[in-house]
Amino acid sequence: MLRQLPEVSDPNLLVGLSTTDDAAVYKMSDELALVQTVDFFPPIVDDPYAYGEIAAANALSDVYAMGGTPLTALNIVGFPVELPKDILGRVLQGGMSKAKEAGVLIVGGHTVDDKEPKYGMAVTGVVKPGSQVTVDAAKPGDVLVLTKPIGTGIITTAGKAERVDSEVLEGAVRTMSTLNRAASEAMVKVGVNACSDVTGFGLLGHLRNIVEASGVGARLTLSDVPVLAGARELLDDGIAPGGTHRNLESIDPIVAWDASIDQNSRLLLSDAQTSGGLLISVEPARLDSLLAELKTLGVETRSVIGAIVESASLSGGKRIEVLP
Repeated sequence: MLRQLPEVSDPNLLVGLSTTDDAAVYKMSDELALVQTVDFFPPIVDDPYAYGEIAAANALSDVYAMGGTPLTALNIVGFPVELPKDILGRVLQGGMSKAKEAGVLIVGGHTVDDKEPKYGMAVTGVVKPGSQVTVDAAKPGDVLVLTKPIGTGIITTAGKAERVDSEVLEGAVRTMSTLNRAASEAMVKVGVNACSDVTGFGLLGHLRNIVEASGVGARLTLSDVPVLAGARELLDDGIAPGGTHRNLESIDPIVAWDASIDQNSRLLLSDAQTSGGLLISVEPARLDSLLAELKTLGVETRSVIGAIVESASLSGGKRIEVLP
């Protein structure tokens, strides 16, 4: 759809529609650039407060993935007029709580009548020009680090169908509502080559964005990818969202799968995430420093899951190789 729009070009637009980056970056001066993003979606959990927290953390994540600091946010709301307004109040309270944790001011917003509830934020942050972390600078030899486990799409789909244990669902809610602030601060302090947060396109889809924008390939090791408790079992029960199946269909042509990797594992790596972790491409010499800084800042998941390689090393036009 974006191809139907005229190309946006401006010397101060450092990151825009021409890439698959998580946010736009606009230079205001030699020391200051704005980072802007927007994200909203329908409820993925029943609890309104938790839904608000997750939606806010998800919207803020795009700024964190760019190495920016979010400052202000505007609420975006679609809500049925016939539903009790206290439900919307709890959604907004959840969003406010997460914004407060991030040090972000909610300074306004807009609400429309909608048959299906929707909530999210437009977020403005800042970064020093040239310091933004983008998806197009990964280098062969880089190591890939993931800062949250995957499987939220599978688990929340099971939750909607009331086919998931409360502990499993609570684990997914906890990871989705966790800010990527600490992970972002760690990568900025250490210095990394590329980053994307992992959301709707799934782990492989966002890795695809990095390798295609950077003109490289990647090797991923399935056994090293962190997975939320209960996600594999739910897959075995035949539960996976439609978006996950579409992600796999989209990514499959450019992935070289080891013959031992079954269909459910392929779906897992393609699972459409909400408020997932940061996927970071870092040079080997800085890996230990990154892992140490992530640990110091309290990031629980800091998994080395693969590496960036020369695209020519992958045969048949593939961009990603997945090993057991």
